Amino acid sequence: MKSRFLLCLLGFALSAGAQTPTPISIVAAENFYGDVAWQIAGSSAQVVSILSNPNQDPHEFQTDAKTAKAVADADIVIYSGIGYDDWMGKLLGAQGKPTRVVINVSSLIGAKDGDNPHIWYDPKTMPALAAKLGEILHAQAAAANFTASMAPELNKIAELKSKCAGMTVTATEPVFGYMAAALGFNMVNYQFQIAVMNDTEPSFQQTADYEKSLTSHAVKILFYNSQVTDPVTQRMQTLAKNNNIPIVGVTETQPLEAKSYQDWMLNELNGVEAALKQMPTP
Repeated sequence: MKSRFLLCLLGFALSAGAQTPTPISIVAAENFYGDVAWQIAGSSAQVVSILSNPNQDPHEFQTDAKTAKAVADADIVIYSGIGYDDWMGKLLGAQGKPTRVVINVSSLIGAKDGDNPHIWYDPKTMPALAAKLGEILHAQAAAANFTASMAPELNKIAELKSKCAGMTVTATEPVFGYMAAALGFNMVNYQFQIAVMNDTEPSFQQTADYEKSLTSHAVKILFYNSQVTDPVTQRMQTLAKNNNIPIVGVTETQPLEAKSYQDWMLNELNGVEAALKQMPTP
């Protein structure tokens, strides 16, 4: 019912008789969702992304009155879910527009609590979001165009997978986990990554296993979250460098220099490709 009412509002705003169309207000918890929303809605919407600074640790984000007002006034709210942006759930608990449509992206792909929360690295996530927005905004053509624009990313994934499927890699946090799986990598030291993500100290055994995977060259690439630095992850990067293991930095939020979500993902994949070329010839 809410989405149908919102659709009527959008149709009214875009009608020939509307002298000053009122843009649909879309608030995205993270800027990569905001970017996709903008690609689907275009000039018919005003899109605000709350987390947009790649130098900010998303896990340390604190809401304020401005953020609360933006969510309360929004026609559409998009957030990740499954524990990544719990602060948004709290804001949604306050009074907002009765016609507000809320999109929990994790529910669109069947992700659940306990899963890796960095779902935007899963190649199927953004097409699902685009389709949902296309349905709500009556912009199916724009959604189809977005999905088609993902072709270079999917082609690059297939190309890299043909070269590295089965290769063992590791990471300081599970940020790149879904993409690593799409590439066919065997990701190890997952519990260590979860501990770092949750800002807790990895156990002695987790740390020892991690170090051994680097010094024994069991892993071929180290992925690290370039938005978060601490002594533990810095030590692992140093150990990787000393053992000539390529290091690839990834970010949780879309960098300011990225032209689009698609551009961001391709840049990350290019980083993987560069790392593969750094590997010594067996």
